[in-house]
Amino acid sequence: MPASGVSAAAIAARLSDVGLPTRVEEHDRYTSVEAEVPETLSADLWREVLEVVAEADRFGLLATSLYDRTLWAVVHKAVPTTGDVGGPSYQR
Repeated sequence: MPASGVSAAAIAARLSDVGLPTRVEEHDRYTSVEAEVPETLSADLWREVLEVVAEADRFGLLATSLYDRTLWAVVHKAVPTTGDVGGPSYQR
């Protein structure tokens, strides 16, 4: 498992520990973690949740309605540093 997967799994485990059901997905350039956030999350649990997702490269909250909130976090995968990674037109 790439380092991003290990970090994402650790984030997911800590979110699960505070009672949030999580999903982890591997993508080409990053690993994502999503968790459904209940309406009744206490202020103390919000602080703990924010400490957890702060370990990710990016995070946010998608609220589609008053009762449907999804917390997401993204951990980027390392980019190879040798060879012709992106071809002749690739710019870093």
